[in-house]
Amino acid sequence: MFRNYWPQIEPVDTGLGWLPAAEGRDNGGVRAMSLRFQLLLLQALIVCAVVLATGIVAASLSERQVRDAFLDRMIGVAQSVATLPAIRDAFDDDDPSAVIQPVAEVIREASDVTYVVVTDAVGIRYSHPDAARIGERVSTDPSVPLSGEMFVGTQTGTLGESWRAKVPVRSAQGDVIGTVSVGILESAVRDDFLGGLGGLVAALIASAVVGIFGAAWVTAIIRRRIYRLEPKEIASLVGSRETMLHGMSEGVISVDESGTIALVNDAALELLDLEDDRLTGRPAADVLDPSLVRVLERGEAGGQLVLAGERVLVARSTGTELEGRTVGATLLVRDHTELHQLLREMDGAQSLTNGLRAQAHEFANKLHVISGLLELGLVDDAREFVERTSAGGALRVPGEDTIRELPELGALLLVKTSHGRELGMSIAITPSPPLPASLRADAAATLRGDLVTVVGNLVDNALEACSAGNRIDLGFVIDDDRVRVTVADDGNGIPPDQLERVFQAGVSSKVLADDGSGVNYRRRGIGLTLVRRTVLRAGGTVTAGRSVLGGALFTVELPLGDLAAVQPLPVFPGARA
Repeated sequence: MFRNYWPQIEPVDTGLGWLPAAEGRDNGGVRAMSLRFQLLLLQALIVCAVVLATGIVAASLSERQVRDAFLDRMIGVAQSVATLPAIRDAFDDDDPSAVIQPVAEVIREASDVTYVVVTDAVGIRYSHPDAARIGERVSTDPSVPLSGEMFVGTQTGTLGESWRAKVPVRSAQGDVIGTVSVGILESAVRDDFLGGLGGLVAALIASAVVGIFGAAWVTAIIRRRIYRLEPKEIASLVGSRETMLHGMSEGVISVDESGTIALVNDAALELLDLEDDRLTGRPAADVLDPSLVRVLERGEAGGQLVLAGERVLVARSTGTELEGRTVGATLLVRDHTELHQLLREMDGAQSLTNGLRAQAHEFANKLHVISGLLELGLVDDAREFVERTSAGGALRVPGEDTIRELPELGALLLVKTSHGRELGMSIAITPSPPLPASLRADAAATLRGDLVTVVGNLVDNALEACSAGNRIDLGFVIDDDRVRVTVADDGNGIPPDQLERVFQAGVSSKVLADDGSGVNYRRRGIGLTLVRRTVLRAGGTVTAGRSVLGGALFTVELPLGDLAAVQPLPVFPGARA
């Protein structure tokens, strides 16, 4: 069920006791990378990657802003030149460049652009930073602005590669008579962009340094939170914890501050009859029996008897409150049913031992009498003495013929009647017909188990409620489809207002002191609750009332179940036909 995971480890002191330390080298003999270095390296890589990605995005945005700023400037200059009356009127002069060139140069210098070139409708320059180029046709295609549209883009001209904007020049009538081209060299754009990049790079480097130092700080905090354990140490501890939790015979249920189940081991699932093992994340109040929830919340270091279904459990808890604040808690449950059964068997064995000792002493006396009579030659008297004593010794159960087909019940009553005699009380069993021979084997086995539980607890309850001189009557009535069991006594009885309440868990008129087992039993009232749960599970009924003897009366009816032809039920040892 569990993997045997036990790495070769040495202890290390973490401040919480000695914990295992992982091996310092891996299978290849190379020293393993520590968790601290791994965390720092991973976080540093993440910081650097994020800073680098941020820098690339920021640089891209900065370059776009520079280009947009230049573009706005170029378009504004071009449109201003194209709409100047002096420029448009100069197109009708004999020498347009004489007017346009000075104006274009003044505007170029004032606007800090590389060039302002004005051309006519066929692309002949009227202005240029190099005066020698005036009168020449432009080196790039002017068709877009001559068509009346604006052109924006990067082209290579006489001055080199440039980022430029071209707009049409229109006459007073709206006809395109020329173009204005304004541009900035790409090298100038790059220089301007790189000039502002130094501050960004410095900010990114500072961010990376701060991030790495922050990663080192976070690594130190995480290491302290996990008590400076390495991954192999953590895996070893988790494996050991799982092995211990799932290998324990005690049930363990842990809840967090909000009362939500955080951990359940296999023993708890079995003891509490919880079929779904995916209980983590569910509120404890929705899953556990109310009695267990009360123990969990209140805290019970000494242990308390509770019922979970038909199981008697001892529950311990650390409590959900500490110094006035709500905290997580752990509930430990241990099966007490087996211990009760063992104690009952020990009592029965002791009673049988005492009875056998008394019977052996009695038989020895009888043998002495027989031996004496034979020695005296009184054979007839010896024969008569044997016939008078052939009914058996003290270990007969009253009414044993009635329960001869229920050996477990017969053994139980044998012990109870012997115990009753020791306490000065008598137990009488009312005869009744035997069980049907056609009762199915599995139904008979279930019935026998239920009867042992029901009769055992009811008789124990009567023995504890009565005192020396009292009488207990046990009756069995068997009809076609059910068994009716009555347990009556002549004790103090049950108050009328308590007849229904006595079946509730924890309701009892008896006080049980510490039995020396180390468990602090603060509550009783388990037996009758167990009887009711057993009877209801079998589909029967149980009631409490007042008997004709003046004491308590408990009546139980259990169905016999389905009938089918099976082998006869076994006869309990010692019964007479």
